[in-house]
Amino acid sequence: MADNKKIFANLALLLTAFLWGISFVAQKAGSEYLGPFSFNMVRSFLGGLSLIPFIYISKIIQGDHRSQKVKHLQHVLLTKAGFACGTALFLAMTIQQYSMIAASAGKAGFICSLYIIFVPIISMIFGHKLSDNVKFSLGLAVIGLYLLCFKNNTSGFDIYDVLLLISAFFYGVHIMLVNYFSKRANAAKISCLQFFVVGLLSTPFVLLFEHLQLQNIIACAIPLFFAGILTCGVAYTLQIFGQKYTNPVVATLILCLESVFAVLGGTVILHETMSIKEILGCIFMISGVVISQLDWHSLKKKLQ
Repeated sequence: MADNKKIFANLALLLTAFLWGISFVAQKAGSEYLGPFSFNMVRSFLGGLSLIPFIYISKIIQGDHRSQKVKHLQHVLLTKAGFACGTALFLAMTIQQYSMIAASAGKAGFICSLYIIFVPIISMIFGHKLSDNVKFSLGLAVIGLYLLCFKNNTSGFDIYDVLLLISAFFYGVHIMLVNYFSKRANAAKISCLQFFVVGLLSTPFVLLFEHLQLQNIIACAIPLFFAGILTCGVAYTLQIFGQKYTNPVVATLILCLESVFAVLGGTVILHETMSIKEILGCIFMISGVVISQLDWHSLKKKLQ
């Protein structure tokens, strides 16, 4: 029975990685109809709404036996968590979606996967020691980023590549915040609230800088549905289930495949192409991402 749960958990994580990876294709397609603020506003509200039934059903199944005092304290904590996580996610999603105007889905998927490397770097700033395998993975990632993004016919990195890297950093900040608050408040509720925060933060920018029309939303219905409900709602639920029954290292390695699915999705659906140099850069980057998550001490013990 336990083995069956582990198999289904790994399949759930694989589907999560697939949805996250293909989401870059949806974002690329959505950028043709909606501005970055409009796209993120609509998809975030859809994501938040899609999680409400899940939260409601979970509450019915588990029951609620908390006192009023405990509920009040948890609601205050939940509000702080939603605002903090939502703000970080707003910055990451906005910069990423703006970059999708020019960046390919495959390249965006690989650069944004560097959030997994930024997480230990941010941890180091707060006093945590950086392991040797993470240091090595950083070197591989830098080489990969150079091969993937540095143009021979320009003076440096494309501005959109730099923006995607900044977006990856904020995704790293978001992961750190989620890791902190999820141990103190309900993870599903934090996710739901953070999506509404992203939507609310995006709204004034939509009104100021973009002209949102209903016909464009209708024309962008499929990318919005995918990025909003499937990516934010379904994928998040699958991630919770998967990480509950799977080793965290294995789970992270499976989720890293989102960058591979981003490239495959961009190639198959959007007919994007990548040069040999860019493919080599992708190999270096995904190697760095994978190595950063390996626990060499545990692996040595198992092999001995």
